[in-house]
Amino acid sequence: MTDVTPAHPRGALRAAAARVDAATPASRDRAVDGLRALAVLGVVLGHWLVTALVADGGRLRTASPLQHLPGLTPVSWAFQTLAVFFLVGGHVATRGWAAARDRGTPYRRWLAARLGRLFRPVVAVLALWTVTAALLLLTGADHGTVRTLVKLALSPLWFLLVFAALTAATPLLARLHPLWPLAVVLHVDLLRFGLGGPSWLGWTNLAAGWAVPYTLGAAWTRGELERRRAGWVLLTGGTAATAALVAWAGYPASMVGVPGAAVSNLNPPTLAAVTFGLAQCGLALLLRERLRRALRRPVAWAAVALVNLFAMTVFLWHQTALMATTATGLLAGRLPGLHTLPDGPDWVAARLLWLPVFALFLGLCWAAFHTFERGDGRRRRSRVVRTHHPRTRATTKGARHV
Repeated sequence: MTDVTPAHPRGALRAAAARVDAATPASRDRAVDGLRALAVLGVVLGHWLVTALVADGGRLRTASPLQHLPGLTPVSWAFQTLAVFFLVGGHVATRGWAAARDRGTPYRRWLAARLGRLFRPVVAVLALWTVTAALLLLTGADHGTVRTLVKLALSPLWFLLVFAALTAATPLLARLHPLWPLAVVLHVDLLRFGLGGPSWLGWTNLAAGWAVPYTLGAAWTRGELERRRAGWVLLTGGTAATAALVAWAGYPASMVGVPGAAVSNLNPPTLAAVTFGLAQCGLALLLRERLRRALRRPVAWAAVALVNLFAMTVFLWHQTALMATTATGLLAGRLPGLHTLPDGPDWVAARLLWLPVFALFLGLCWAAFHTFERGDGRRRRSRVVRTHHPRTRATTKGARHV
């Protein structure tokens, strides 16, 4: 009689990971995927740790533990990883544009393909929250609560708009030295904070500030950042500049916005946020070789490939997962770490216990909406087959770059 006993789940997982590893060409730089995965997960965890929805008199309002517990400021240093995402994005886009140009692909077609992957998942987010907001208002929900929820759910979209604009400008930015956008940020901050200029000037930094790591990614593609010296210069120089700006120029120490603070380093980006990003990019460059070695392990590589495959879905839905957990928890009353004011160590301990629940709700969002990132079912199945078949051209792509 044939043995039909199913394989042990751990063995099946390792076998699947081995297939993904075998389908990945030796020429693929796994450090690129590893850095992107770290950047995405850093943003997600950072938001889950510093964003609180406080239940107060039948309504929900946002709060931050950074406002009440300044000792947690280093959390913003560890999990504000957008500069690394822009570094990798600039590297991948510049490399992709060079390859498209060599193949004779028109700019318009190249850009449409990249932006289509970027914005396809947005449709689902906008549709769900349009319906949700309408239903909440029709059922008599507090207008302030609805505004808070919608703002929180759609807050990741600002990042996509900036990323899309920089992607569209890739043919120009591919040749631009990072010192040029850095100089723009420096002069804008000098006008705003040093000479009393209008605050709206700061929004110039929304493009210029993130163009700094993006153009660093282009320099990486050109081979200008291969030596470890480049990483050390960025890390030490960026760290020293950020410390000086915080200590002597009055910039906030937190690298994310804090409710009630006079200045936010992130909204719009300040010179301190940009120099901090330079330090992060330097560290990322120094970690490349270690990541390449670590990701030779099939299970580690399969996990990173999966995060990269659905990076936009994870990024766009992580705030919705937090709010879904919060709303569901209200059925059991006002729960610590979920609906209470983040003003003490007990809140921090309780919030850490909620992180797996947030991850569970994010998994449910992924199951419901990841098809929007990958396209229709037929195309998705075709991609999966091609990605795991070692003889097809698609294996040169592995997990598709954003």
